[in-house]
Amino acid sequence: MRQGVPADETGPRVTGGTEAASTNVHRPWPGDAADEYRARDALLANAVRKALTSTDAYGAMVYLRSHDRRSLVLSTLGGVPLSLLGAFRRIAVAGPMPVAVCYRTGRTIMLADAEDTMRRFPQLAVGLPYDIGSACVPVRSGEQTFGVLSVLWPVVRDMPDGVRRHLRTVGSRLGAALAELEAAGQPVESAREAAVVELPSAAPPAARVGLFDWNLATGAFLADETLCAIFGVPAADFDGRAATLFARITPADLPELRAAARAALDDGRVLAARVRVLDHEGHLYPVELWGRVPVTAGPAGRAHLTGAVLDTRTGTAAAAAVERLRDGVFSLDPDGLITYANRSVELLLHARREEMLGHHPWDVLPWLSDPTYEDRYRAAMLSQQPTAFLAHRPPDGWLAFSLYPDAHGVTGRVVAAEPPPGLEPRPVAGPPAARASLGVMYHLLQLASALSEAVTVQDVCRAVGEQILPAFGGQELAIYVVRDKRLHLVSQTGYPEGFLDRFEGTPMRARLPGVEALSSGTPIFFESVHQLAAAYPGIPLDEMGAWAFLPLIASGHPVGSCIIGFDEPRPFTNEERGLLTGLGGFIAQALERARLYDAEFALARGLQQALLPHRLPEIEGVRIVARYLPGTQGMEIGGDWYDAIVTGGLVSLVIGDVEGHSVGAAATMGQLRSAVRAFATGGQPPDEVLARTNHLLVDLDPGLLASCFLLRLDPATGRAHAARAGHLPPLLRRPDGPTELLEVAGGPLLGIEHRAEYPVTELRLDPGSVLALYTDGLVEEPGTGIDEGIDRLRGVLAHAGATGLDQLADRLLRDARGSTHRADDVALLLTAYRPGPADETFVAASRDEGRRRGERRSG
Repeated sequence: MRQGVPADETGPRVTGGTEAASTNVHRPWPGDAADEYRARDALLANAVRKALTSTDAYGAMVYLRSHDRRSLVLSTLGGVPLSLLGAFRRIAVAGPMPVAVCYRTGRTIMLADAEDTMRRFPQLAVGLPYDIGSACVPVRSGEQTFGVLSVLWPVVRDMPDGVRRHLRTVGSRLGAALAELEAAGQPVESAREAAVVELPSAAPPAARVGLFDWNLATGAFLADETLCAIFGVPAADFDGRAATLFARITPADLPELRAAARAALDDGRVLAARVRVLDHEGHLYPVELWGRVPVTAGPAGRAHLTGAVLDTRTGTAAAAAVERLRDGVFSLDPDGLITYANRSVELLLHARREEMLGHHPWDVLPWLSDPTYEDRYRAAMLSQQPTAFLAHRPPDGWLAFSLYPDAHGVTGRVVAAEPPPGLEPRPVAGPPAARASLGVMYHLLQLASALSEAVTVQDVCRAVGEQILPAFGGQELAIYVVRDKRLHLVSQTGYPEGFLDRFEGTPMRARLPGVEALSSGTPIFFESVHQLAAAYPGIPLDEMGAWAFLPLIASGHPVGSCIIGFDEPRPFTNEERGLLTGLGGFIAQALERARLYDAEFALARGLQQALLPHRLPEIEGVRIVARYLPGTQGMEIGGDWYDAIVTGGLVSLVIGDVEGHSVGAAATMGQLRSAVRAFATGGQPPDEVLARTNHLLVDLDPGLLASCFLLRLDPATGRAHAARAGHLPPLLRRPDGPTELLEVAGGPLLGIEHRAEYPVTELRLDPGSVLALYTDGLVEEPGTGIDEGIDRLRGVLAHAGATGLDQLADRLLRDARGSTHRADDVALLLTAYRPGPADETFVAASRDEGRRRGERRSG
């Protein structure tokens, strides 16, 4: 207990623990502009501390949803420097980052290490390429999600039991508390810079500081517990008199102390005195007294001095010990700034301490300016693992650096080292050119990676609108491309309806910021409405408060303009301007690539469609429908095909697949389809058709193989003969519903062996049966076996019920796959054999569906 000091004069004790956080949760400070956020911030800080203490993580962050719900904003963090998380201060809700996925799905996401991160979330690995583990849990209450709690820890191969449960509990309690705040009308969305939670240090304090209030007129002396401890007087026994404490000071120092105190009272000086205190064992140790007359003191208070006593023995002794070392020892704060360097560092680095303190090593030492060295510091801080590296100090020195991190910074050691064997140091040409920070480069790469999977122009625009725009906190986006010396809108987001109509087809000579940014090749930024209106009088304005006009230029060729609008005025920092400028180049390259793809793909796809049947034959007693879907990924086309060939009273059903995805595969497909049709029309049996087609493919030698299935059906009897060349066997649904995989003998793929044989299997189709021929794109899924895909297709076909054949084909394409993503093309050929008593409903539905499709075509 503090002797003689009322608690209401000293304020609440802040210790860095959870008690201190809860003390101020519901007591905002009057007159503070941030009053409305104080309760929320206290909850977030408490959650960060709870997450750190309950999981042994070294870093924790809370992301909250933005007001427009399009992005997640870093609101509070602890244990990780904010400066190292520039690429992740704002994350698009629609993006593929784990924080966004956790927010959208409500699932806990845990990543064990860098390999796990690269495999599951490559965009995160691009911006954070270090070996760390992480976890994300939703912050939610009921059906409402407020944000995400994320933690970082060093790589742990076996996660301790209960970590997931602890994190979910912290996230759920935070969500419940935020729900209460929202119900009380207080804001819960993120609205300002992230708050940093200071964590207590495990190291003993370098100095002890005690506070006092000394009345020189009466000799009364109010002291806190720390001051009493410094003077070796138990706080409980202190009688509140200056004489009691000063009895511990060596008598030789008292006259100077009293003179300095009197001068401080008379002349308004600052009390600064150094005295020696006698400990219980008779040893003297120095302390410093600093004080002054209170600024608000009236005449009665002019006899008072308030101030502090400093005991720096621990820090001084530690510094002296380090100074005696031959090894260089230095300290970096969490942001990488040098806070201490001993004498040996000066000698080894050939630099003065005064020049280094307060700066990044790579900024003041040209030979450390290579981004590799900054990356070593980032790796140490973000993985919390020691790291080491060699550096060449011109002209011929080599130094070995070791970095030892914790949440409060990095302790570094540097010693002289031998040069690596066989490595010649590169000469230093002079001071390095100014470079962007490594964090900015990682941020740019992380944002640009959102464009890496964009294929079409619409894919590019969608990636910019859903992932990049929210990452900067923008609300409006317009992308224009140049065509016939005019700007044409290809995508817009957030603009009032019809606002951009007046700008469609703007000529390249118009005086508008989007045009002039493209013409000059220089981005234009407006931080307020006033700036834009002053530069372009009369320009139509909407509700935005700031804008960035980015030129889209690829390989020196103007592609278009990108306009980003922000709902409030904002200063664009140099880092933001650099990021947006670099991002404009990536968007331009992606757009140019996508425009070329759209044109070439349309041509190639048209070629492929031209090679497939334009219509299928109509045969009494047999109904045939087909479907073809191109793959959703990649820029090339596949070689899937199908056909139905009528010869006399028989019909041949064919499906095949040429390996690969290219125009060559499509051309080979066209050749094989023509060959199969020619041989089948000539009346050859199925085995001969495949054998002759195989001979042709071997002779052509296109370097491609193909699979094929051919079934010749007699509609009058239901008898069929089938042959198979490495293709998947068909499925047959019986009239009463059971569906089976037909066992059809097969031969090798077409194009392997000139003498290959293809045995024939005889089958019988009962009236009301449905035969399904398909290519592997319909049943293959990443991570699952093809047998599982075939079984899924069989189940969908078996339970389809009585429906038209067209509807059945659409359902198979929709339900037989686990996802809408297709890496391969899909071909499907369904054949319903003539009506039977058990399947009149099916046949009637098929006829109705056929009639409706005919009416749509005629209309």
